[in-house]
Amino acid sequence: MTRRVVVVGNGMAGFRFVQELFGLGGGFEVTVIGAEPGGAYNRVQLPNVVAGVAPAGSVELADHGWYEARQVRLLAGEAAVAIDRRHRIVRLASGTTVRYDVLVLATGSSAVLPPVRGLGRADGRLMPGVVAFRTLADAAEIAGIAERARGAVVLGGGVLGLETARGLAGLGLPVTVVQRGPRLMERQLDAGGSRVLAQTVRSFGVRVRTRVSVAAILGGDRVRAVELSDGRVLDADLLVLCCGTRPRAELAAAAGLAVGTGVVVDDRLRSVSDPAIFAIGECAEHRGRTHGLVAPCWEQARVAAHVVSEREDVVRYTGSRAVLRLKAAGIELAAMGSAGTGRGAEVVTFADPARGVYQKLVVRDGRLAGAILLGDTRAAGTITQLFDRGAALPADRSSLLIARRNTLATVADSPLTLPGEATICQCNGVTKSVICAAWQDGARDVGAVAARTRATTGCGTCRDAVRGIVEWLAAAEPDRVPPLVPA
Repeated sequence: MTRRVVVVGNGMAGFRFVQELFGLGGGFEVTVIGAEPGGAYNRVQLPNVVAGVAPAGSVELADHGWYEARQVRLLAGEAAVAIDRRHRIVRLASGTTVRYDVLVLATGSSAVLPPVRGLGRADGRLMPGVVAFRTLADAAEIAGIAERARGAVVLGGGVLGLETARGLAGLGLPVTVVQRGPRLMERQLDAGGSRVLAQTVRSFGVRVRTRVSVAAILGGDRVRAVELSDGRVLDADLLVLCCGTRPRAELAAAAGLAVGTGVVVDDRLRSVSDPAIFAIGECAEHRGRTHGLVAPCWEQARVAAHVVSEREDVVRYTGSRAVLRLKAAGIELAAMGSAGTGRGAEVVTFADPARGVYQKLVVRDGRLAGAILLGDTRAAGTITQLFDRGAALPADRSSLLIARRNTLATVADSPLTLPGEATICQCNGVTKSVICAAWQDGARDVGAVAARTRATTGCGTCRDAVRGIVEWLAAAEPDRVPPLVPA
């Protein structure tokens, strides 16, 4: 009997689950319920849409034809409103019901709306000119307002806020980032790194205000100005909210599933309340943690697909060691682990504020516990590998940074020096050897490699590295892949 698999959520986690499921074989009747119209798209690239460097169509992951070719029933623009666990039915706002044998919740997260006077209207909608940035439609709205705006305020000094502010500044719009906390990216950076980042952001024309919040929106019928908690007033026709998210777990909670911050799942991504229901991505809570980065979400999708497929190989999700990358023109940043020092930590730092460079390694028991690479990320590949594997570091810790300084060595320049098992695409876990195998099988450009391996389809920061490897392979004998350096 064909098993009915229903996926609620057509974002990056839900779509990847469907991809993984079909990669493991057939035997399923798949229905995908997506609240947004159209197929899946790359949410990570939305700030590039705002900045005008990526057309809206370029972030699409799958059109309707992709679903039709695989006989996936796509219910786009439909919202799931209830789960009947007893009869295994999902109810939609339109009145439609969908039956399932396996239900996968990939509902993502929603934007946190701050308590700001004048933020909403009487009809419950946001004041015109205010956008809580989460979707492709939001990106289009922001870009449209920016075309005629006199100024913009971005509330939130995290990754999304900074990428959005940089994109708007690149369009020539005066932009101010307002951060309630004492520093930018306070969860990922220490005080020194945040100071250098703020300096870099300001160099691109973005004003930064910390230790304040937005108190009120002025203008009556739409945003005309923003009043801060310290009494200052900023002229602005656009207010972009990037001040946090919360897992969308309301559907699960109403169905009686265990919910903490997100939907509580076990090591197989099953709800601890109902083995027929899975949760993956931003809405899932595993071992007390939720994840907002794409790589952990995709890793969860892979594990859940293996479990749903009832593969003989035992697969578990034990957590993720995620690496954060800030993707904004002229700003390079990679951060991983904890930047906190604490007792017993060994710390290596290098700072060159004039060049916008700040680097820090935190070592515990001879292994990398955290790292910040700002302004110079050429060592990111090596350091990420050491962090992911929990490998022992060389006795001279500073050599990891110093050897890279004042050189032009990159993956693109010298791929021969990389071991075959070096991970090139962190989001998808694609190694150098996988890229070489794809090239040997006929993938002779970056687009073809991406189609075969999914490299570059996440945050996109590995594109230059993939291009470098492809060019290196193309320069070799056409029918022979150069030997890999042993790992």
